[in-house]
Amino acid sequence: MRIARNFIILFILFFSSCDSWLQDIGLKDIKRIDGPCTILLVDGTVIETPHSLEVTIRTEAITYRDENGKLWSLFREEYESYSCQ
Repeated sequence: MRIARNFIILFILFFSSCDSWLQDIGLKDIKRIDGPCTILLVDGTVIETPHSLEVTIRTEAITYRDENGKLWSLFREEYESYSCQ
């Protein structure tokens, strides 16, 4: 029982430290980018957020929180670019 528990702990620690590897093989589809961030929309509007972004690797959709903590999502065709500090 103790060996199994230790194995599970090591397994979790190993895979939690392998984010890029999990992304490469398609098991992790979300990339988190620390903020503050700026998003440039297709219409020229600039969105600034003090929070982090989450980008879906497969669809390139962005999820972010505004200054009030409200959650928003943008699809790839809605934004031109984004940058974070």
